[in-house]
Amino acid sequence: MKTEFKVEGFHCKSCKMLVEDTADDFPEIKSCRVDLKTGKVTMECEEYFEVSKFKKEIESLGNYRIKS
Repeated sequence: MKTEFKVEGFHCKSCKMLVEDTADDFPEIKSCRVDLKTGKVTMECEEYFEVSKFKKEIESLGNYRIKS
């Protein structure tokens, strides 16, 4: 399943790497890419994966907010 969402609060390459590295902690996520300029996160994950879990994890990392 492919999903996309936007995140506010990205400002540097470390933000991008932090989110992509966090995705590695979720075996259900096959790939995760962050576009630093647009704040868009694009993921490929298992059908049964609750994306809301990953979104909450992102928000807990710092000053990031998920946009609907």
